[in-house]
Amino acid sequence: MATQPAESGADLTRSRLIDAARKAFGEKGFHATTTRDIASAAGLSPAAVYVHHRTKEDLLYAISRAGHEEILADMRAAIAGAADTPGKLEAVIYAMVLRHTREYATARVVNYELDGLSAQHREDIEKLRAQIQGIVRRLLRAGTAEGSFTVDDVRITSNAIVAMAIDAARWYRPATDPAPERIASHHARMALRMVSAAE
Repeated sequence: MATQPAESGADLTRSRLIDAARKAFGEKGFHATTTRDIASAAGLSPAAVYVHHRTKEDLLYAISRAGHEEILADMRAAIAGAADTPGKLEAVIYAMVLRHTREYATARVVNYELDGLSAQHREDIEKLRAQIQGIVRRLLRAGTAEGSFTVDDVRITSNAIVAMAIDAARWYRPATDPAPERIASHHARMALRMVSAAE
């Protein structure tokens, strides 16, 4: 059986820098974080940042892109595992909220530091965000067409549901809030109520 190639030293360094940047951006915000902050957190010299990433903004883009792609993968897997449209919506929102609470520090960077991206990178991320929104909108349209949902305005309702799921990362505090699984279940049920689906 073939084995996976070992991660190279350069790949490990890039990963360390991304992890350090994610932590620094989460604690200080993108604009207040310096490349020296990132290098120090990674245990590297400031020059090492530029060897592996051209700019601080490139690091933010890498973090944001990975975060959005992970959410999309979660949503698609949730849909594949559910039998009907209400079940798909419930599973999608559960998956979104679960990741946004379990990985709340990263999710805050991914969702709330978008103004630090270049115009081209922001455009790329907005396309991913449109895919996320599109999944929920298609579910609402399908549920409305088949009579499972009652939705007066699909666009507004999908915006509200997605915003509710994302915002869990902003307020979640592991020391004082319920477990991520409980919060995800609660949000999923709320999403069904918002489309008047019977639970």
